[in-house]
Amino acid sequence: MREPLPADMFDELCPSSLNPIRFGDKWAPLVIRCLEHGPRRFSELRVPLNRVTPKVLTQSLRSLERDGLVKRTVYAQATPHVEYELTPLGRSMLEPMAVACAWAEGHWDELLDARESYDNAAHLDRAG
Repeated sequence: MREPLPADMFDELCPSSLNPIRFGDKWAPLVIRCLEHGPRRFSELRVPLNRVTPKVLTQSLRSLERDGLVKRTVYAQATPHVEYELTPLGRSMLEPMAVACAWAEGHWDELLDARESYDNAAHLDRAG
């Protein structure tokens, strides 16, 4: 039995939410991180990715599969199920993603300040 994914794996203060470097769609890097330690079923991915609707998670998985980063395997057993896992190409994304996350974490305050400043200025522009 594999270790379950923690529900709080991607909390609201996760540096990935501030990372301006995008790997695929908004949720793709989080899916890749969930698959880092081996294959997972859709229901397992839903635990830490609870802010993602099932439809959007499905779209993200399909996009990752189309790009050759994720492999989808259907098991036609007594109780059929599907698992997703990283391909070697998908695994090659782990290192650059770690660098990008470390960068975002190191510049956390600057990123938050920039966003707050922008949002405040945009709010004033709309109000005026």
